[in-house]
Amino acid sequence: MRTNILCSLLLLLAANVSRADSLFSNGQGALGKTVFAQHCAVCHGQQLEGLSAPALKGTEFARRWSRADRTLESLYYILRTTMPRDAGNSLKDDEYLGLVAYILQVNGYEPGDHALTADREAMAQVRLDGFDGVSAAAAEPAPEFIGGEGDPQPRAKGPTQAELLAAAGNTRDWLYQTHDYNGQRFVDLDQINRGNAGKIQPVCMYQLGGNHTFQSNPIVYAGVLYVTTQRVTDAIDARTCRLLWRHTWDPRDDEPWPNNRGVAIKDGRIFRGTSDGYLLALDATDGRLLWARHVADPARGETFTMAPLAYGELVVIGPAGSENAISGWVAAFRADNGREVWRFKTVPGASDPSAHTGWSNPSNIPLGGGAVWTPFSLDPDSGELYVAVTNPAPDLPAHLRPGDNLYTNSVVALDIGTGALRWSRQLIANDAHDWDVTQVSPLLTLTVDGKERALLTSAGKDGFVRMIDRRTRATVWETAVTTQKNAALPLTTEGVLVCPGVLGGVEWNGPAYDPRSKRLFVNAVDWCATYSLTDEKIMYVPGELYLGGKIKFADEAQGWLTALDAATGEVRWRYRSDRPLIAAVTATAGQVVFTGELSGDFIALDSNSGKVLYRFNTGGPIGGGIVTYALEGRQYVATVSGSASGLFVSAGSPTVVVFALPPDGS
Repeated sequence: MRTNILCSLLLLLAANVSRADSLFSNGQGALGKTVFAQHCAVCHGQQLEGLSAPALKGTEFARRWSRADRTLESLYYILRTTMPRDAGNSLKDDEYLGLVAYILQVNGYEPGDHALTADREAMAQVRLDGFDGVSAAAAEPAPEFIGGEGDPQPRAKGPTQAELLAAAGNTRDWLYQTHDYNGQRFVDLDQINRGNAGKIQPVCMYQLGGNHTFQSNPIVYAGVLYVTTQRVTDAIDARTCRLLWRHTWDPRDDEPWPNNRGVAIKDGRIFRGTSDGYLLALDATDGRLLWARHVADPARGETFTMAPLAYGELVVIGPAGSENAISGWVAAFRADNGREVWRFKTVPGASDPSAHTGWSNPSNIPLGGGAVWTPFSLDPDSGELYVAVTNPAPDLPAHLRPGDNLYTNSVVALDIGTGALRWSRQLIANDAHDWDVTQVSPLLTLTVDGKERALLTSAGKDGFVRMIDRRTRATVWETAVTTQKNAALPLTTEGVLVCPGVLGGVEWNGPAYDPRSKRLFVNAVDWCATYSLTDEKIMYVPGELYLGGKIKFADEAQGWLTALDAATGEVRWRYRSDRPLIAAVTATAGQVVFTGELSGDFIALDSNSGKVLYRFNTGGPIGGGIVTYALEGRQYVATVSGSASGLFVSAGSPTVVVFALPPDGS
């Protein structure tokens, strides 16, 4: 039977038939449709249109899967090892074959007389060149540069570099994803305070539309709030929520991951990355495109999810995609045209053993990782840019890449002007758990043991917050903010329960710091998982997830907002949420801390005790930024609400909600 099927497939190829209509049977397609609805639609959409995970139909899918380096075996392998999202390899063989059949059928293949079998040798002979839309997929490559509309200079003027340098003391605006270059997420406003926070109320609401993930951190400047979704950049009035302008990006390339966390702003320009690898600049006055430059390679799995940082004449950004085995980097581009100025390779030893950065490759397989997807911080006085570099690849099987795997899971300090490495500190060597280092802020100066020290706060998915001395590189303290279990045990094919799991710890939003009370406030995910290594040879498919095992999440998960003494790491109080906490945290001089929950609740807490002072359900999970600012003597707080992430099984329409005290303050 196997020989007959292989011969049939080879005959189809030899006959130059473009549509292998007998790849699967009608019954397999019907089974796959049922399996997809039960296990896959929550991330990929009921119509395969893509939500928190990429679309599985259409031109982009056809372009990606009709490439010469992909076959039917590639598709089968990726589906089997990565789906469902929390339980790869957990379905039956006929269910995975049904999924392949259903996806092919939706993309234009017709069922035939022969059933598809799990014969990977036969599958490897089949190129997928019969998709609907494959002709469009074979169109010209994405343009390297797209010029703007009219004058390349913006009509808007601010904020200036001087304003950005003074952002920490600015109560009118919110000028960077984490408020300021130090990333303290603290605003010296006390109109809303622990005595009256229970009286705040919604002022206005703005719905962006669509159903993609909404993790954006708003920027506020001169009364305008800027917010993003995967393709949309909107400017709204920060007091009334009325739309001022909208820019919608038309993707020119693959979009590996459909996330975006915000913009940078400087000298009248709005900068952002796109899922298909473009860095672009818009006029802050009207959203007019000034330029767009293709600087990342989605075919290799590179995609932009983070908000850039603007400084001087530079815009700095790096791609996500460690799990796709990218060779990670951070780069600076000119603000006026997007031309590259410098680039730092985060995993030089993954492709070049002579780099002497702790990468061995006994199995001679592709290695990579070192992606960047969370905010940078910057010390303008020293010129040091701080970067949180994430996990190595292949993900999980550390034994296949012996060594430290630098600079993965490290804090890296670069010269902001040249990109040269100043220093690095690896926090997790040879990572086996996908425990990204995610945060390199707040930066602060504190007296510790009688000595003034320049410090950097780091946190990550391993569930620890660490305080690092920026001069000696020493760890001043480290404190766990999640359950810790079996972290030191080696992974096995049978499986090991580990806490926190792959989605644990501190995700894309980091701590806030109150310089008055000298306390840190940090949200965390407390969610264990069972890790199991695969006993089969792993397959590298460029641009797709590159895993060496599977992960099964525990049934129970919770979140913690923890207040820590910044000098000692001692826990001052904890607030428990029934679900993971992934939203931003903002602290104020009014001794109020603002954050949000996946229940959809926006909450204000007493920063001294953790007592909840106010709660309002926004109608959708909160997983993005929360900012506060003052306009015409009135303090506002804005939160984003929507689908926080398919990984956390949340749904909602992207919405901005703005709060304030009643006009009379009562």
